[in-house]
Amino acid sequence: MNIGEVARRSGLPAKTIRYYEDIGLVRPPRDANDYRNFGEEELHRLAFLGRARALGFSIEDCRGLMRLYEDRDRASSDVKRIAGAHLARIDKRIAELSEMRNTLRDLVRCCAGDARPDCPILADLSGAG
Repeated sequence: MNIGEVARRSGLPAKTIRYYEDIGLVRPPRDANDYRNFGEEELHRLAFLGRARALGFSIEDCRGLMRLYEDRDRASSDVKRIAGAHLARIDKRIAELSEMRNTLRDLVRCCAGDARPDCPILADLSGAG
């Protein structure tokens, strides 16, 4: 199948598929006229990558997960290690976002939001708060 068809079936933009090819995550065979000829294997790889990226895994994590997926002698502990490290990064980011949300919520509550020029939000942003 051509790149348009594999893009439709995988749910990934053709540009993303070309990028994945450029960085070696997929290697579709080429026809005699040098057109990409995606098969079911490449479609499966792209679906795998799309799901992994939707879960926020980095390109390097995806590379490692794909390598492990294809290795029938893999240890599930290696997969769990990659997923666990990613989960820890997500948890850290959630904590940071929660702290940002709480700070901003408090600043919004403190601001009168009226016609006066004094504003605790701007004071905090400027370091004067």
